[in-house]
Amino acid sequence: MCHPDELVSVPVPVVSIRPVPLPAPGRDEDLRVRVSAPTTGDGLPVIVFSHGFGGSLDSYAPLVDFWAAHGFVVVQPTHLDSRTLDVPPDDPRHPLIWRFRVDDLIRVVDHLDRIEAAVPGLAGRIDRSRVAAAGHSWGAQTASMLLGARVLDARGVPGEDLADPRIRAGVLLAAPGTGGADLTPFAAEHLSFMNPDFTGMTTPALVVAGDKDRSALTVRGPEWFTDPYFLSPGPKSLLTLFGAEHSLGGISGYDSTETTDESPERVALVQRLSWAFLRSTLYPADPSWSVASAKLTERTDPLGHVEAR
Repeated sequence: MCHPDELVSVPVPVVSIRPVPLPAPGRDEDLRVRVSAPTTGDGLPVIVFSHGFGGSLDSYAPLVDFWAAHGFVVVQPTHLDSRTLDVPPDDPRHPLIWRFRVDDLIRVVDHLDRIEAAVPGLAGRIDRSRVAAAGHSWGAQTASMLLGARVLDARGVPGEDLADPRIRAGVLLAAPGTGGADLTPFAAEHLSFMNPDFTGMTTPALVVAGDKDRSALTVRGPEWFTDPYFLSPGPKSLLTLFGAEHSLGGISGYDSTETTDESPERVALVQRLSWAFLRSTLYPADPSWSVASAKLTERTDPLGHVEAR
C-alpha cells in the first residue's frame, strides 16, 4: 500500500455531532443521525452511510473517521433494525424495515439543510451536487436501491424504482447478491426482500467483496457478493480483498467483536480506495482512483485486486 501522502489529502480535525433528530412522519419516531465533518474546507461532498443489520449511528468508525478527516461530510442514520432500538419482530413496521431503511437515506438527503445547521461551523460548507451513498452488508443493499437496484417480488417482477438522481456515486461493501434459488431456505422464507435486481443500477459504484466471505444466507460461495458488479451496467469497479471475510478486516468498529478477519492493513486499504473512488467519481478531474489502483497493482504482495468496466 502506498504511503498516505501519495494518495490521500492531509487529514484534518473532525467534529462529530449525535444524535441529530430528523422528522420522520409514518416512522413512529424521529430518525436519529450522526454527522461527522472536517473542521476546515468548503464545498464539502457528502456520504450517506447505511449500517449493517443491528448497527447504529455509532458503528463503522474506522471508515467514517477516515472519510471525514479527508474532506467528506458523513451522515449515519440509525435504522429500525438497530440493536439500540430493539424493535420486536411483532412490531407492525418489521415486515417493511428494508423499505424504511431506504426511506431513511432519502430523508437524510431531503434534510441536508437541517443537518448542516445542527453542526457548529458547517453552515454553507456542503456541496449538495456531490452526494454519495455507501453501506455495508444489508446497508449495502439499502444503498444500492438509491443507485437503481430494485427488489423482485415472488413472480420476479421488479418493485418500485427508488433510484435518487441526487446520489452521484456509491460504495457497496459486502453487498448481498441475488435471491431466489441462491438463498438458503431460511433466508428465502424470512428475508423475501433479499431478492435484488441490479440491471437498473446505473449510478457509478465501487463494489468491495472478500474472497473468503461465506454467508449463511446463500448456497453460493464468496462470489455471491460480486453480483452487484457483474449484474449491473457500468460504470462499475470491483475491489476483491484477498483473505477477507464479511467484516473486510474490521470496518464495523475499532473493537468490534463481530470481526472474524482482523487486519488493520486491509481496513486501511478499504479506507483509501473507497475515498479515492469517491473523489474521482464526484470530481472527474481528480486522479486519486487511477493512482490508488495502480499502487495496488504494483505491490509484490497485493492485498486485493481491482477491475472495472
